[in-house]
Amino acid sequence: MLEGLTPKNPTHVMRLNSDERTARAVADIVMETFDPNETAAAAFENEAEGRWGTEVYFADAPDEEAMRALIRETVSEHAARALTFETIAEKDWVKASLDGLSIVEAGRFRVHGAHDRNRIGVNSIGIEIEAALAFGTGHHGTTRGCLLMLDHILKRRRPRHVIDIGTGTGVLAIAAAHALRAAVASGDIDPVTVDAARSNAELNRASAFVRPVVAKGVSHPALMMSHHYDFVFANILARPLIRLAPSIAKIASPDADIVLSGLLAHDVPGVVNAYGLQGWHLQKRINLDGWATLLLHRVAGHPLKRM
Repeated sequence: MLEGLTPKNPTHVMRLNSDERTARAVADIVMETFDPNETAAAAFENEAEGRWGTEVYFADAPDEEAMRALIRETVSEHAARALTFETIAEKDWVKASLDGLSIVEAGRFRVHGAHDRNRIGVNSIGIEIEAALAFGTGHHGTTRGCLLMLDHILKRRRPRHVIDIGTGTGVLAIAAAHALRAAVASGDIDPVTVDAARSNAELNRASAFVRPVVAKGVSHPALMMSHHYDFVFANILARPLIRLAPSIAKIASPDADIVLSGLLAHDVPGVVNAYGLQGWHLQKRINLDGWATLLLHRVAGHPLKRM
């Protein structure tokens, strides 16, 4: 799994070879503890060795003793002792973010790198992500979960107005734009990430439909349209999702589907409660790689507050 935005000019990496449970635990605790704008974690299976690995990339040199202490207290003494730290070149990070990873399959969607461009079937919707642009390739359970939710919705209806809040690499917005052949509003708080999403939209011939903007939540004129959105993506993290609950509820139409992700299992009750207070209830849940993706729909008869 992959989680976090590309650290600005990553310079160091922490590695661990372990069993699957330990690898996932280390990646999860790092992403819960550190700013995802500055730290990115990956847990993955090494099929050749029959083991799992964890890699954590840092924008600045980490405090090695503090990291060992964190893993010792939250995971195990053995894992803490097995950590290794290295200095890396930026070009190594760029390659590591996509090269060698397999095609991600999520319903009709296929997320891939340039090296797999010719392997996408004619009946599939391919989304190509350029490794040099951003971190977030679709291999993480949250992105796959959102794509599977989109595929689920498309089997019963075609949304007319879609927004992707916290768009990251733009994968979800691009997928929706290709499936619907319609404009998809999108934004992210990080200007570097927005540039990456714009480049990915151009790479996927979706720039006419996907024009990401720098925005905190939905606070941008391009996102505050006269209509209300009948499909909302927000693949962020639990705390910002809870803070955004009132504003997301206000931009959503009465019949909207809201897809939320970036959640560990223990995050789900708090997020569901926050949106329940706004009139939205849990309709479907997908669990992948220890992460939850939620589909919310409006509670019948609940009054909606409009902006």
